[in-house]
Amino acid sequence: MRSSVQLTIGSVVSRDSGGSLVEQIVRSVACRIDDKLLRTGSRMPSIRQFADEQKVSRFTVVEAYDRLVANGYLESRRGSGFFVRERASLINTSHHHTQEIPSSQQPDVVWLVRNMLRQLPPQKMPGSGLLPHEWLDGELVANGLRAVSRLNQSLLLHYGTQQGFLPFRQQLQLKLAELEIAAAPEQIVTTNGVTQALDLVAREFTQPGDTIFVDDPAWFLMFATFATLGTKVIGIPRLHDGPDVAKLAELAALHKPKLYIIHSVLHNPTSTSLSAAKAFQVLKTAELHDFMIVEDDIYCDMHPGSAVQAATRLSALDQLNRVIYLGGFSKTLAANLRVGFIATSRETAIRLADRKMLSSLTTNEISERVVHKILSEGHYRKHVDRIRSKLDSARDEVTNRVEKIGMHVQYRTPAGMFLWVDTGKDTIAMTERALEKGFLLAPGSLFSPHQLPSTHMRLNVAAMADSGVWNFLENELR
Repeated sequence: MRSSVQLTIGSVVSRDSGGSLVEQIVRSVACRIDDKLLRTGSRMPSIRQFADEQKVSRFTVVEAYDRLVANGYLESRRGSGFFVRERASLINTSHHHTQEIPSSQQPDVVWLVRNMLRQLPPQKMPGSGLLPHEWLDGELVANGLRAVSRLNQSLLLHYGTQQGFLPFRQQLQLKLAELEIAAAPEQIVTTNGVTQALDLVAREFTQPGDTIFVDDPAWFLMFATFATLGTKVIGIPRLHDGPDVAKLAELAALHKPKLYIIHSVLHNPTSTSLSAAKAFQVLKTAELHDFMIVEDDIYCDMHPGSAVQAATRLSALDQLNRVIYLGGFSKTLAANLRVGFIATSRETAIRLADRKMLSSLTTNEISERVVHKILSEGHYRKHVDRIRSKLDSARDEVTNRVEKIGMHVQYRTPAGMFLWVDTGKDTIAMTERALEKGFLLAPGSLFSPHQLPSTHMRLNVAAMADSGVWNFLENELR
């Protein structure tokens, strides 16, 4: 039988605490329910009583109770009030996300991506591909969201447009022009991040059985994506200044690829960049063997620009004839916005927009409006300047320290967020031991389409501030 005794909660709000009064109430009541301090079936204080006890408005209590109902903590009974809900059968996601993946599972691409999404503290994930939250500007994103929320509500309720929010694409035209890439808004298609962009391009240009070239090492997620399409993925050895062009020409003649996916600037995972000489050779080989090049420039804004360091982009040399350019903002603004884009020829843009429409209708125009607001108001440039400055400081410190404890940094690069290090040991086994200690590493085997054991490992220089990470690595390398 459910209890009809009305509870007395005690103090749950503080005017000096961060967060709104509603958030404080929701958080405090939810914690009391999770900790079994409030019994299932117990009646909550009435809205008036709760407001009087906490010295807040009744509107604040109404909103807090509504949120608790929406999240399964309370139930509302017409004419009777609010009661603590039974939660034994509900999924407590904040508790289970860190336990749903057995640490003994063999590391592979799916394993790494799942663990990256476990919401571990960023400083516990030196193998991740994201900057720590404190390096980003949450207020910049929040201001953009607030500005968008003040728009005519009808603008926020309909589908977006097929190619993406036009003012945003116009802003991207200006951004690309700074990189010496001429692209009209009609040549740009917005996407849910670079991941969707790659998927759309691969589906447009390949069929099952076709060959796709990637760098080796390279970003691991696309290996699994392309495998689901039935394509054959072949790695081109990556050197300090770009791909091994002799190997590229040899394999192109043998396999007749349809696509070559490449990071020209700040390659993942080595942070190396393409030289001008290599860029011309790559374009020449693509023309000779008739394959398209997909230039993934997701780390574009972490590079200081050609005025400071050389940065050769294939798209700038080719002007989007044989090269398709991909970009996005998940690394520098917020991964959760999922705003990316494709720049290509007008004809290809139309086909890709149709393909995008058939697979997902449109992208999220609200997110595109937020990013447009940030770019158009000029705050983004200063934001990425701060990120680059922090990366420069962290990169030098981390590079010196990893070499001091016995790792070899294969390429000393002047920009970027990654180090590609040789540990001299099996990094798969090391990664498994690290996860047992609560740290996420990224073993080198995952960055090759061959997935063979490797002594290499990718380190995120921005996520190396935790002393426990260093203690673990030092013990492993003794």
